[in-house]
Amino acid sequence: MTGLSRDGNGGIRLEGELTLHSVPQLELELEELLAAQGGPLSVDLSGLTRLDTAGVVFVRRVPTLARTSGVAVTLGSLPQHLQAFFDYVGEVPTAVIEQEAPSTPLERLGDRLIDAWDSLLTFLYLLCDLTWDAIVALPKRAGIRHGSFVDQAVFVGSQGLPIVAVILFLIGAVSTLQTIAQLRQFGANVLVADILAIGITRELGPLMTAIIVAGRSGSAIAAEISTMKFTEEIDALRTMALDPLRLVAVPKMWAMILTVPLLTVMADFMGILGGTLTGVLSMEISLTAWTARISEALMLKDVLTGLLKSVSFAWIITVIAVNRGLQHAGGASGVGQATTASVVASIFGIIVLDLAWNLIFYLR
Repeated sequence: MTGLSRDGNGGIRLEGELTLHSVPQLELELEELLAAQGGPLSVDLSGLTRLDTAGVVFVRRVPTLARTSGVAVTLGSLPQHLQAFFDYVGEVPTAVIEQEAPSTPLERLGDRLIDAWDSLLTFLYLLCDLTWDAIVALPKRAGIRHGSFVDQAVFVGSQGLPIVAVILFLIGAVSTLQTIAQLRQFGANVLVADILAIGITRELGPLMTAIIVAGRSGSAIAAEISTMKFTEEIDALRTMALDPLRLVAVPKMWAMILTVPLLTVMADFMGILGGTLTGVLSMEISLTAWTARISEALMLKDVLTGLLKSVSFAWIITVIAVNRGLQHAGGASGVGQATTASVVASIFGIIVLDLAWNLIFYLR
């Protein structure tokens, strides 16, 4: 039997088994006794025969309960065969919550700069690793799934061709109308075909194609890789001694690099075709004269400039998409966040690269 009784010296005595089953009742009896106690109280523990973890916690809580009631308590000694277990369980740590001082605007700015620097270093490391793996994969294709390049090329190239063609056709048509409206004031309508051909091949063709590919294919790459990380497929590949970059990202890199320039060539053609249609209809000029003017103004270096830009755009889109996918965090919602961040960062990277190429080609 387990019980709590008074002894002849004004104290209390605990006897029997002090376990999880008996502690709740004993705690209620102790609280009632402490509420009625007027002076110091001694607790005799020598009568206990058994003790478990709940009993140890109860014994350690007796002084706390007594202080709550304003009573001074003195605990007696446990039997020798229980003392070792009592010491083994140890004190229950009291959680100390330290309230941090609110950070200053300068500290928050510093934290953001540190995070931005870490993100930049991570991106640069991935850029170097992925570029090197893509180069090494040309002579040595071990570790790359057979047929993955063709699948990615079909997805990026042939399946993306309709939307690229339609948008560039419309952009060429609109650009020609805007150019005609401005040059007509100066009697320079003859330059419309020149501006259309050079503007489409050097700037609008590669730039708009890259933006469309970033929104369509780049987002798909980021979503696929972030989903693989969410489902721990990336970790599984590493466990099987397979390089995730080489297996997953390298085929996407080469598919983008080879198909985006081809899409750019078709975009140039469709943009010039749309501009030709609106130019011939609005300026009442013959198709022969218009095409002759384009052939005189357009040079091979204009087309090659746009193709060089498109290769760099494809490269940066793939790197950013893979980087955003590998940075996935936050469960299923993180997949959408990675996809959105990939599109935004890719468009930013495309604009920065385009500015860099223009400074190289045209700054004197």
